[in-house]
Amino acid sequence: MTSEAERKMQFLFALRSRGVTDARVLDAMEKVDRGPFVKGLFAERAYEDMPLPIACGQTISQPSVVGLMTQALKVSPRDKVLEVGTGSGYQAAILAHLARRVYTVDRYKRLVTEARAIFDAQDITNITAFTADGSHGLPDQAPFDRILVTAAAEDPPGPLLAQLKIGGIMVVPVGQSDTVQSLIRVTRSDTGYDYDELRPVRFVPLLEGLGKE
Repeated sequence: MTSEAERKMQFLFALRSRGVTDARVLDAMEKVDRGPFVKGLFAERAYEDMPLPIACGQTISQPSVVGLMTQALKVSPRDKVLEVGTGSGYQAAILAHLARRVYTVDRYKRLVTEARAIFDAQDITNITAFTADGSHGLPDQAPFDRILVTAAAEDPPGPLLAQLKIGGIMVVPVGQSDTVQSLIRVTRSDTGYDYDELRPVRFVPLLEGLGKE
């Protein structure tokens, strides 16, 4: 039987070996237990570096991808962050340890309700979770220092680009939903947007409207 300490060491070693090297990101991922975010049949696999199914036909991303996306976002302690695609809430919980304020939106009310319950149980108080069409962002709370999109768009969504502060960063998977996508980092400058291609990824597609469940 693997002890809690050994499991945590193996978890962090897996993250490092896959390129997650930022000390603040690793510290946040050590603090946030992935266990409560994985329910039912797959709970025992919560500490493996693999994506797992959650409710509403969605997935919880594998920890190394969460770490690499978080690292690419370069979150600072004063940042206001928008996450599009709450899912299990795991990514938002990690961002909450790094940023001043996290706003997270999902098209499935059930996922938002379940994520809120975990945030409350873990006493994470700087996340606001909404049920909304994330492809439109959150205009009422804009602009944002950082935007993280956890679903793939064919192009970085215009409304989200518009809600990014000058100097702000957005990380988004871009590509057709049935092929391998690229993780893109967009940095907004005074004159426009700069794009960096980071790595291939696979995410569920970013869909408009609210979910049925």
